[in-house]
Amino acid sequence: MEQLGEAYHRNSNHGRDPRRVLAGSALLVAGGLALVAAILTLAAGGATLAAKQQSGLLAGLGIPAMLGGVVVVLPASRRERLGVCAGAGLTLLGVFLFWHAYPGQWTGTANSLAFETAMVYFAGGAVALWYVFSTMATFRRRNSPAGTVTMELVRESGTREVEVSRDRYRRLVSDGGDASEIIREIED
Repeated sequence: MEQLGEAYHRNSNHGRDPRRVLAGSALLVAGGLALVAAILTLAAGGATLAAKQQSGLLAGLGIPAMLGGVVVVLPASRRERLGVCAGAGLTLLGVFLFWHAYPGQWTGTANSLAFETAMVYFAGGAVALWYVFSTMATFRRRNSPAGTVTMELVRESGTREVEVSRDRYRRLVSDGGDASEIIREIED
């Protein structure tokens, strides 16, 4: 009988391009590093306007990079990738608005853009996060055999391998019945 680890590592990419997995991982790491750099910049720079502006820029770019990295790594549909790109685009517009408005038009002025900037960034983050969750919810690895499942039946008379289609496998596994009933049904 195959080990569970062999079943998952035999073809670990499942048709995914390893370069795409590497690029997505790089996006995740770059986004995380941008968030850490934002915290360190703010901590090192204190309450200066330049440190706050640079921290806002780094954090604002790090979050959509991490969301995009998740979708690039997982097998996602074109719609999900475009949704994350649209959300990331809105967050980038929010970052641009922040860069433009801070500090002169941020708060306490007649032309304050703080609310508008926050809403654009929030809307972009919400759209991107929606598609990231959609990608994660539709990603199935377990109990998702590709094509057929080969089962090995061991009896006193010998060992026999039986191939079962994906639909039949799902019907057999999902009924929650007794294992002996499942084996009898497969042998027939």
